[in-house]
Amino acid sequence: MTTLSPVQKADIAARHPELFGTTSLRRYRAPLLVILAAGYVVFSFWFFAFGKVFSQADYSIAGTYLADWISFEVRPEIDMAADGTMKISYSRFDPLGEHPNPNWVQAEKSVVTHQIGTTSASAVSPSQPQTRPKSSMSLMAPGSALGSSAPPGSGSPAQAPAVAAPTTVTEEVVTRARVAMSSSSSIEMTANKAVLTRGGATVVVPMGGPDIRIDAPLPDWASQRRPGEKIIASFGFAGWAEVTTNDVKIHKRFLGWANFLFDTRSPFFSKPSSEIASLVLGGPRIDPERSNLALAWDNILYNSEWQHLDVWTKLLQTIVMAFVGTLFASLIAFPLAFVAARNITRNRFANQVTKRFFDFQRSVDMLIWALFFTRGFGPGPLAGISAIFFTDTGTLGKLYSESLENIDEKQREGVRSVGASPMAVQRFGVLPQVLPVFASQALYFWESNTRSATIIGAVGAGGIGLKLWEAMRTNQDWENVAYMVILILIVVFLFDAASNALRQRLMGTKAH
Repeated sequence: MTTLSPVQKADIAARHPELFGTTSLRRYRAPLLVILAAGYVVFSFWFFAFGKVFSQADYSIAGTYLADWISFEVRPEIDMAADGTMKISYSRFDPLGEHPNPNWVQAEKSVVTHQIGTTSASAVSPSQPQTRPKSSMSLMAPGSALGSSAPPGSGSPAQAPAVAAPTTVTEEVVTRARVAMSSSSSIEMTANKAVLTRGGATVVVPMGGPDIRIDAPLPDWASQRRPGEKIIASFGFAGWAEVTTNDVKIHKRFLGWANFLFDTRSPFFSKPSSEIASLVLGGPRIDPERSNLALAWDNILYNSEWQHLDVWTKLLQTIVMAFVGTLFASLIAFPLAFVAARNITRNRFANQVTKRFFDFQRSVDMLIWALFFTRGFGPGPLAGISAIFFTDTGTLGKLYSESLENIDEKQREGVRSVGASPMAVQRFGVLPQVLPVFASQALYFWESNTRSATIIGAVGAGGIGLKLWEAMRTNQDWENVAYMVILILIVVFLFDAASNALRQRLMGTKAH
């Protein structure tokens, strides 16, 4: 290798200054790019106020939200009467069944005597507010009249409600209740107060008055927005509680998915696995008309809480929707791509019209097309198929035409040189080059549309997307959301593996 002398370098620089004029720019190009990128990041951080967003974010909400995906809640409610007695109730569709009696709820009961007096509505003046019947502890002799709001001798019977003779009732009521939220946390209710305990801290909430007044400062796990309002206590993953002046609403969380196989109406509900297996394999028939195995399978499919059959049907609907939409798009984009390719169709007007048609189809997002077709065809899979078909026709048509424009012309010219017809030239000179690419792209879009069909289903295009959106709207069935998301992930993983395998066989490559 010959080394240039300084005189030769100066001579070359004098004759070709452009070769040496960009040396400094090239030298500082990399640092300049780094500075520009850093400046852009700083500008974005300031423009979108990321610092303020991160500092004001409530990260506990995210933790609760994620916990709801992998757990379920039991929600007992303890109502306190004016006499200090209590009533424990559960929601209508409680995961514990129709008659819940969990061991973490302890209730002390006593036999008390109530006097129930009823006010005659016909004797109440329209100007006087009517009151609901009340129950109180008996402090009066049976049959004695209750006090009247009208003064004696006022002569205004219309102003004083007539009171029927009180009825004495003796019954067993709850006088003390304790809910164990965890090993170190609990909620205990006694006469006109609730005691909240978490760790070593305790909050005593007076109840029965017009509002809730607490003089001592609350610990960080309890909050009250304004003085006198309800108290909200958080017990971490174990759940939370809401205390008002006359009741306590408890949300106790348990890890897992409740009643995943059998709902509360099933005869197999709450039975241990060994007993269920014994009944299914050879136990006496529960339903005389069918075997226990058929009954168990029917109970699983038609589980009212998880709706397995409906979820699986909607998932299959999503898969078919993606397949049919992608198939139709591939069939339509295939011939149109030959018209759009400039080296195949020597007509500039036809090329431009076809390409602009592709642009029109793919410039509008699939979700927007789904809204459009849902309005036109009504909710259902037809709208989803149409949205996938319309969007993918434009995208696949563009990709196909670009593949055709980049083929090896020598192969086509070789076929043409032997006197083949134009159709034979395309068949033997073009298709062998592009067909594996076309099939590979179609397979990729089929896999991708399986995910996209879930999104467009949420706007009414059918499939599991709509089912997923309905579960999310309740803001309570997040475990059902997690179940459907896992099913979608499994399907996507399987389709990804199958699509990759088929593409590798078509392209003649091996997986590494």
